[in-house]
Amino acid sequence: MKNHKKILNYLLLLLLALIFIFPFYWMLVTSFKTRSETLLFPPTMWPTKFQFENYVTAWESGPFIQYTINSIISSLAIVVLQLLTCIPAAYAYSRYQFLGKKLFFAITIITLMIPAQLIFIPVYLQLSKVQLIDTLWALILPWSASAFGIFMIRQAFMQVPKDLINAAELDHANEFQIMTKIMIPYAKPTIITFSLFSFITHWNDYFWPLIMTTTAKARTLPVGISALRNVEAGVAHNIVMAGNVILVIPLLIAFYFAQEQIMNAFTFSGEK
Repeated sequence: MKNHKKILNYLLLLLLALIFIFPFYWMLVTSFKTRSETLLFPPTMWPTKFQFENYVTAWESGPFIQYTINSIISSLAIVVLQLLTCIPAAYAYSRYQFLGKKLFFAITIITLMIPAQLIFIPVYLQLSKVQLIDTLWALILPWSASAFGIFMIRQAFMQVPKDLINAAELDHANEFQIMTKIMIPYAKPTIITFSLFSFITHWNDYFWPLIMTTTAKARTLPVGISALRNVEAGVAHNIVMAGNVILVIPLLIAFYFAQEQIMNAFTFSGEK
C-alpha cells in the first residue's frame, strides 16, 4: 500500500513538473522554428531545422541593448529603494508601540488592493508636472516603497526572539545596531525572497513602462518585445518567442545565483 502511495505521489509530482516546464519548453522550441512551421497543425514538437537567426532578427529589430540596460537599472533601483524604505518601516511596525499604529498598518495593507491601472493617471499627471515622463525616474520613483515588502519583512522581524533583542539592549546597542546586526540577518531569507519577487515583478512589467515612456531611451524589454509582433508585417511567433527567451534568461540567471544565497541564509537563520 505504501509503495502504491509513493508511486502515485511521484506521478503527481511528474505531472505538476510537466505542467510548469512545458510552457518554457514550447517557448524555447518555437523560438528556433521557421515562421511557416509555427503555423502547422498539428504543431511539431521539435524544429525540423533550427533557425538561430530568429534571435538575431529579434535583437536587431530595435535598440535591445538600450532596453536591456533600462530594465536592469530600473529593476535594481526599485529593489534597492524598496529595501531602504521597507526595512525601517517594518522595523518600526514590529518594535514600537505608537499612536495610530494599527490604523497606519491597516492603511498600508489596504494599498495592496489598489491596482496600478487605477492610480496611473494621477501619477502620470504628477510626473509630467516635474518633467519626468519618458525617463527612468518615472519607472522607479512610484515603486520606491512596497506595502507587500513591509508586510513580509515585518512578519519576519516579529519572529526574532526577544531574548536576542534584550541581550543587545543590555550591551547598550542602539536601534540602528539592533536592526542591522540582529533583525536583518535573522530575516535574511525573507528579505532575499522579497527582493527576488520585486525584481521579477518589475523586470516583467509591461503596463507601467508602456504608459510612462514614449521613446526607446527609457523603454524596457517587455515593451520592446511586444513590438516584435509587427515583425515581417504580422505576428511572427518564432521571433516573439525568441524575444521572450531573451527576456527570461536574466531571470533564470538570477534564480541560479540566488538559490545558493537563499540556502546559506536559511542555514544562517537556523544557527541563530
